[in-house]
Amino acid sequence: MALVAEYLKQLTLTHTGGKEPTFPTVRPIRDFDPSRDAARIDTAIKTKGVDEQTIIDILTRRSCDQRTYIAFEYEKIAKKDMTTALKGALSGSVEAVMLGLMKTPAQYDASELKGSMKGLGTDEETLIEIVCSRSTQELAEIKKVYREMFKKELEKDVAGDTSGDFAKLLMALVQIKRDEPSNVVDYEQIDHDARALYEAGVKRKGTDVVTWIAIMSERSVPHLQKVFDRYTSYSPYDIKESIRKEVKGDLEKSFLTLVECFENRQLYFASRLSEAMKGKGAKDKVVTRIIVSRCEVDLMKIRSEFKKQNGISLYHTVSDHTKGDYQKALLSLIGGDD
Repeated sequence: MALVAEYLKQLTLTHTGGKEPTFPTVRPIRDFDPSRDAARIDTAIKTKGVDEQTIIDILTRRSCDQRTYIAFEYEKIAKKDMTTALKGALSGSVEAVMLGLMKTPAQYDASELKGSMKGLGTDEETLIEIVCSRSTQELAEIKKVYREMFKKELEKDVAGDTSGDFAKLLMALVQIKRDEPSNVVDYEQIDHDARALYEAGVKRKGTDVVTWIAIMSERSVPHLQKVFDRYTSYSPYDIKESIRKEVKGDLEKSFLTLVECFENRQLYFASRLSEAMKGKGAKDKVVTRIIVSRCEVDLMKIRSEFKKQNGISLYHTVSDHTKGDYQKALLSLIGGDD
């Protein structure tokens, strides 16, 4: 209860400031009645066999802030934590979606990062996806929330679970040294950075990864977009081809993810979703993470990029590759066919 109350106090603070424009598929509903929603969820959980449809209908069509108010009211009615109640009532992939929705986007990302570094072995794919695709503002919030949730610094955990140049790149990104975008276009710096990338890679034998990391982690996104354009006047290969030639493994994947997100972040997520649903079935963890984490950020734009890229809608593809309550929950978050 204390955690929920603390979050309610913060609502007005966390949703102000110079945020990027959003393109959500899930928005706050009008005529919102958290007490009624909480009572309906309480009944749905107590119903024999559990009424999953009601839980899905409510939680996938309310904003993150509204879900927090519902959880607050639920605790008053049921005298127990709503997340714990949902854990007991649901299972499998639909449980993962609903529990994900009960966190703020930063809490969800922080939990996914923690999960990727837990126990034996590291889930590098998740680490790369989150650290390399989130904006400076998103990363700053994730770091703050990670500290609050796990009483540890994200940098320390990343450093302890990765090694070599891959670790250096992730650390540089997590330290958030990126310049703010400027209205002034510095053509001299653009040319300098483009030449430096070329001379640190394709032009020489071996790769000066430190220079690549510094430029990719410190320059603003609009600046880097111009650097990559300028790069082709020095190199016979574009920046992505150069990355593939110069580095391999997790470092290659990380640099490519960064470049793809600098060019078009929503297209990157659309490609990840497409890759996760190739062949039969779906990589549920990847599909869940992208749809849950982006539904109040830019899922509408991801939908549009997905359709352009694949000639078929995200809604239709998810319908084909998932089933049951999990499918219903995802389709509701996607918010419609294209």
